[in-house]
Amino acid sequence: MTTPRPIADLSADEARRIALRAQGFLGAPDRRSGVRGILHHLGAIQLDTISVLARSHELVPYARLGAVGRKTVEDAYWQDTHSFEYWSHAACILPIEEWPHFAFRRRAYRNRPHWNHELPDGAYDQVIKQLRSEGPLTATELGGAKRTSDWWDWSGSKVAVERALMYGEVVCVERRGWKRLYDLAERAVPEELLHDELDDTECLRRLVRLAGRSLGVGTRADIADYHRLKGEQVDAVIAESGLVPVSVEGWGKPAWADPAALRTPPRGRHRTTLLSPFDSLIWERARTERIFGFTHRLEAYVPKQKRVYGYFAMPVLAGGRLVGRVDPAREGRTLVAKQVTLDGPKAVPAVAQALAEAATWVDCTTVRVERVDAPDLREPLAKELARLIG
Repeated sequence: MTTPRPIADLSADEARRIALRAQGFLGAPDRRSGVRGILHHLGAIQLDTISVLARSHELVPYARLGAVGRKTVEDAYWQDTHSFEYWSHAACILPIEEWPHFAFRRRAYRNRPHWNHELPDGAYDQVIKQLRSEGPLTATELGGAKRTSDWWDWSGSKVAVERALMYGEVVCVERRGWKRLYDLAERAVPEELLHDELDDTECLRRLVRLAGRSLGVGTRADIADYHRLKGEQVDAVIAESGLVPVSVEGWGKPAWADPAALRTPPRGRHRTTLLSPFDSLIWERARTERIFGFTHRLEAYVPKQKRVYGYFAMPVLAGGRLVGRVDPAREGRTLVAKQVTLDGPKAVPAVAQALAEAATWVDCTTVRVERVDAPDLREPLAKELARLIG
């Protein structure tokens, strides 16, 4: 693919601020639209099983809006079938309006020749019949999620309903106690959206455009990663996506931007906050390093003895920069900072503020700091926390 001439040259700082605004951090968020507004703005919010302070899909709106009640978050996502869960960047909550855009992926699953789990004869039809007469239902209610205690040893009904989910005949309409609640797409998806009419090229074009809008500015790899597309899929449609070519100081690679993001300079401030490692601002490691000069890696799946920053280290965003990280835990009503990493003395007030606000949000009354990477900053951090919490 020949890269067209850039229409604008952006400094690294301009690109960083464009990215922050596109991700809902810079400028005043529309609080009237709340969690649903954040979902539509981002286009995808990743789900994950890990819950330390809260689950990741709760942490994402918290980072942008502040102390949003956990029930409020869940209701905003799932009531009135406002969203659905599907495979995007990973398992993600997606606005229901994006259902048609994933027709290309549903078709690919229907044509997939090999699967990790064998589908028992008759199981698929039985699941569809049961959902039609009794749904919505969890996998347990459909006959059991597993055959044994091994997490990968799915029951026949679980294999069938997950296959139907990928095909688009079934939709996850809610997470109930972290279990998927399944219903038939014909019941759950609004009639005007329930179609696979868009061809693959149009699906990809729309997803590339939406990814560019949610990123503000990004490389080919950034845009592909947002909904886990292939690079060649991006190449095939990006010229017709509405995104425009730009160059960014220090990136060393061609980039594309949402033209609306270039019309006005990003202004405003944002909350100082802890970020989920699965937040779309930072979920792509190379992009995070390029934009913020910050190396971030989730270490939950790294052997304990090899961890550098902790099991669920959460970056701290303050003043448009990533200024440190905290590996949190909870013990009763105490928020425990098991490990704190600070980008110098100037980061102390921001990290203390982020910890104090997070503690209040999860109904903790105290914060205990166990380890600070720079021992000389431990006392200043403790004093600042004492001032904020009292």
